[in-house]
Amino acid sequence: MVVFVTGGAGFIGSQFIRDWVTQNPGDPVINFDALTYAGNLENLDPVASSPSYQLVRGDICDEKAVFEALPDGCDAVVHFAAESHVDRSILSAKEFVQTNVVGTQVLLDIARHKKVGRFLHISTDEVGGSMEPGQWFTEEMPLVPSSPYAASKTAAEHMVRAASHTFGMDAIVTRTSNNYGPYQFPEKLLPLAISNAMQGDPIPVYGDGLQERDWIHVADNCRALMLVLKKGKASETYHIGGKNPLPNLEVLRLLLKIAGRPESLLKHVTDRLGHDRRYAVDCSKIGHELGWAPEIPFEEGLRSTVEWYRDNRPWVENARSGEYRNYYERMYGQAVAG
Repeated sequence: MVVFVTGGAGFIGSQFIRDWVTQNPGDPVINFDALTYAGNLENLDPVASSPSYQLVRGDICDEKAVFEALPDGCDAVVHFAAESHVDRSILSAKEFVQTNVVGTQVLLDIARHKKVGRFLHISTDEVGGSMEPGQWFTEEMPLVPSSPYAASKTAAEHMVRAASHTFGMDAIVTRTSNNYGPYQFPEKLLPLAISNAMQGDPIPVYGDGLQERDWIHVADNCRALMLVLKKGKASETYHIGGKNPLPNLEVLRLLLKIAGRPESLLKHVTDRLGHDRRYAVDCSKIGHELGWAPEIPFEEGLRSTVEWYRDNRPWVENARSGEYRNYYERMYGQAVAG
């Protein structure tokens, strides 16, 4: 089975590739990645020397580059590549429309031309908008995105479904809740909080910190993605989640307890514009149809994640340098301590 992965140097994509190479050692995997700020080839060091792994640097919006890199008759495209940080989409949405919408359409067009076997599109629970207290987002509910990021991912989903309906492409959409784990670029909540806590820096908390998010370990997510890739039904959508929505403030307090740091590091900042209060995906469908369920309890997974960041400080420092420092200063009005 030949798999073409977009965005494979990112957080979730690199976990998928590491797991794929380990579990399918004879199956070629091509990593097509533009290596933007969040793409880190260090994430792939464990498999970089594998004969079944190939890296091709390229932008999914570049039709020529995609056409040359994607093999004829490739068994599957697994599409992770995306601009994914909500704060960045609020600052400027155009990059999100270009990468997430135009880039997805470029891939669909070329995948159809190259007769790709299956197209797996990785989406997000944010396309459903904010859930009411106790409400769960199912695959059948309407899409009501709240942020420019979520709107771009919603548009991408529509293009995938249009390709499936109009041209008969074997395409599947997955929507995943908040991922966490090793190798995550430190602009997202948990790696930012962990790396700041290690250095004694303030940890920004939006508003009252009571926004609920459903956390899933990236390894559990990638296990689900592989199952969907191999056994999922064409033209279907599958939700993947941890079944455990928690308020951000509760998560951060647990993180600080694990890290042995004081809660005084928490610093409430002005809430994000249009901030959704609750994300919670109902993932009973993938459980019933494919037999998947999350295996890593949140506290156990969070503890191992904190330990990974402690044990991999050079990776953290490399990720926090340069562009990320400038971004953090723009967003929160303070510099990242050295």
